Amino acid sequence: MVKMSIKDLDESLSEDELREVEEAAARTILYDEDSPEMTPEMLDQFKRVKQKSRAKQTISIRLSEKALQFSKKYGKGYTSFLSRLIDEALDDASLVKRCL
Repeated sequence: MVKMSIKDLDESLSEDELREVEEAAARTILYDEDSPEMTPEMLDQFKRVKQKSRAKQTISIRLSEKALQFSKKYGKGYTSFLSRLIDEALDDASLVKRCL
């Protein structure tokens, strides 16, 4: 999961869009019977789900300036984004063939 703040958003947002995001962030959360506030007991019931072999290796790669800037605009966690992007691309045989 990637956590972002308003500062991490794409700079291409218009002033109106940025204002809407800031207003939404300032709103009070309204809890009701369909969406109750989580108690510590409720939160304790959540368990981390183990994903299939998410072991990652540290490597060094050379990226084009375009690829690096594109991925970095997603903020913190951009290396995980790149890893998921590569995983998805490798599942597409026609894409792999085009890139060889």
